Amino acid sequence: MKSTHRALLEKSYGRSKEVKAFLRKNSKNKSLDRLFHRAHEAVFQEIDCLDCANCCKTTSPIFRDSDIRRIAKHLRMKEFHFVDTYLRLDSDQDYVLKESPCAFLNSDNGCSIYDKRPLACREYPHTHRKNMFQILDITQRNALICPAVASIMDKIMP
Repeated sequence: MKSTHRALLEKSYGRSKEVKAFLRKNSKNKSLDRLFHRAHEAVFQEIDCLDCANCCKTTSPIFRDSDIRRIAKHLRMKEFHFVDTYLRLDSDQDYVLKESPCAFLNSDNGCSIYDKRPLACREYPHTHRKNMFQILDITQRNALICPAVASIMDKIMP
C-alpha cells in the first residue's frame, strides 16, 4: 500500500468520531447522494485500487447464490465444492470468505476472477450508489479500510 493511502487511512482513524457524527447528522440530507457521487468521481481520478487492494486483503464480500453459481461455473467446480473450499456462513447466515486475503487476489493486486467477481466486489466501495443514507454504517467502516472512501469523506466533510 502506498504511503499516501496509509496516511489517508490513519487520518480517517483519527477522525472516526467526526465521520460518524457527520454521517449521522447528514443521514436525512437530500443532497447526500450528490455529495458522495461528486467526491467519488474526483477521488477515483486520483486513486487506483490496484495500488492498494486493502479491501481484498482484510474483508470479505457477501456471496449471493448467483455469485456462487457464476464463480463455481467459471472455475469448473460444483457449487457445493466451491462453497466448501472457499466460503463459510457468517453470523447473519451470509456466505463470506473463509480467510483473508481473498483467495482470488493475485500478487499484483489484480483479481483472478475479475469478470466473474461477486456483486459486492463490483459495487465496492459503494460510494456511487443511490440512497447513500441507507448504508452510512458501512460507509463509516469502509472509511477505515479503503483509502478512496477516506479521501471521499475528507472531500465532503467540513
